[in-house]
Amino acid sequence: MIEVKAISKSFGDVQAVKEVTFTAPNNQVTALLGANGAGKTTSLRMIYSLISPDSGQVLIDGIDPKKQPEEARKLLGVLPDTRGLYLRLTARENITYFGELHGMNEADIKTRTDSLVKDLRMEDFIDRKTEGFSQGQRVKVAIARALIHDPKNIILDEPTNGLDVMSTRGVRKFLNKEKERGKCILFSSHVMQEVSAVSDEILVVHDGIVCASGSEAELQQQSGQSNLEDAFVHIVTNGEGHE
Repeated sequence: MIEVKAISKSFGDVQAVKEVTFTAPNNQVTALLGANGAGKTTSLRMIYSLISPDSGQVLIDGIDPKKQPEEARKLLGVLPDTRGLYLRLTARENITYFGELHGMNEADIKTRTDSLVKDLRMEDFIDRKTEGFSQGQRVKVAIARALIHDPKNIILDEPTNGLDVMSTRGVRKFLNKEKERGKCILFSSHVMQEVSAVSDEILVVHDGIVCASGSEAELQQQSGQSNLEDAFVHIVTNGEGHE
């Protein structure tokens, strides 16, 4: 479970995130839905400790990353907005390297890699060098690399951005399987269709704040709209539910 308590972040005179508060429980997919520049990525970066909040607190399964960074890191698997694969390594070598960084032994890395290759359908390219990979192949490798240590909490920043239909469906299926295993999954997106397809709880982010939250049906009911896109536009335009 990920708990976010009134985190804020400014860059110079620009306040990118303003006292954002929410809980992402286990066995659920929680989405941060917002336009580009709404504060989604900055919020996620504070949650996985790439940057520090100016104020507020983040807890990962009750652990404060500021006080126990190594313990918190073990509980997180992160797909950042930049994928950053090592192009001279094969997909398998990229994944293995991260397993070693997490202190895993060779046997456990192999077992977990085999499972991820099957779930993400990477058989055709797992032993190829990643230079020249398609966007979908790069994302799958980056997801596998982030989750090699089988973390309890998964953070994904725009995981399906730029993917084709088949790759997108594969990522969706994988996320649903991880949710069924009891994982806490938190992801950001500006694509209504993706949020609608996988999310249990949606947090509408606009101008650095969470201005509404609920299931897709609840957001539609709150806004009096018949679909998620119209509900989103109505909420951010009218400033409903500002916390």
